[in-house]
Amino acid sequence: MKRRNFLTGTALAGAGAASTLATPALSQGREKLTMVTAWGRGLAGVFDAAQRFADSVGAITDGTLEIDIKAQGELVSGLPAVFDAVTSGQADMYHAADYYYIGQHPAMAFYTTIPFGMTATETHNWYYQMGGHQLHLEVGEEFGLTSFLGGNTGAQAGGWFRKEIKSAADFNGLKFRMPGLGGKALGRLGASVQTLPGSEVYQALASGAIDGTEWIGPWADEKAGFQEITKFFYTSGFHEPGAALSVATNTERFNSLSAAHQKAIEIAAGEVELWSLSQFLANNSLALKRLVENDGVRALEFPDDVWDAFGAASKEVIEENMDDPLFKKTWDSYQASMKLSNEWEQLSSIAYTRQRTRVLGA
Repeated sequence: MKRRNFLTGTALAGAGAASTLATPALSQGREKLTMVTAWGRGLAGVFDAAQRFADSVGAITDGTLEIDIKAQGELVSGLPAVFDAVTSGQADMYHAADYYYIGQHPAMAFYTTIPFGMTATETHNWYYQMGGHQLHLEVGEEFGLTSFLGGNTGAQAGGWFRKEIKSAADFNGLKFRMPGLGGKALGRLGASVQTLPGSEVYQALASGAIDGTEWIGPWADEKAGFQEITKFFYTSGFHEPGAALSVATNTERFNSLSAAHQKAIEIAAGEVELWSLSQFLANNSLALKRLVENDGVRALEFPDDVWDAFGAASKEVIEENMDDPLFKKTWDSYQASMKLSNEWEQLSSIAYTRQRTRVLGA
């Protein structure tokens, strides 16, 4: 029996989860899909990706397939409810980070990121060329989901802290917001780890409910206003080296669409994967400069012994999931692809950028 048969709805808005799929409101070849998101409306970068996807689907299909976006809290509230709404049929699709749903299956982590995992480019190689998407569909079969990558933040920052991190011992007892397997690794260092929707993070940090948070990177973090609360910002993190976002559609609803509409979803998701990555990369450097020069933020790096502790904890977390056959299958595929990508990258683009910096200073 598949896992989705055991799931129960959590925090679904309204009187209860719908027992049937959302009914399309349009006719004569026109369709409407309700998309719930993990993001508050207007949340920099991530909601932009959801909006871009919806707009692209409408443009590609000449308006015959409409995506009706419901931001976090508008139809459902809380991260688990986003997943449950789509698997139950209360909504047709979601835009979120799939590592929010490692409680449903640990292999969901790979479709956002894992600690010490792939860069965005390496993720694309695996997903589009070396079997990653097929594995994404395989884990989705357990829940009745058809999924595509639909955004990427690039390498994420280590996060914001109320004090400087001088050793791994500083994480002991620290209340910190970090989702996914990275959060579980941080828990191995004694941190009290929380998973909060992005729209709730500022208030939690401001109130002292958490002592620190990772979010995305300089641009999105500046928009969120974390520099108003603390000045200790770590620019590189172990937990999200190339975090992808996902578009997941209820499979029954997806299969009810025409082949042209299905392809429009796939193409729009792939386009926003690249568009989103460039949006973050284009904005991060200038945002970091503003944070440092205008807001007095200290741009810091974790000491090597802290990185070593991150690594040891991450290995433990990965290993504890190896008894799940699909997780292990996905891990083996992921590692094989990453090794091949990295071997060539080290000899080509990484060697080139090192020499470019040496020769031109850029």
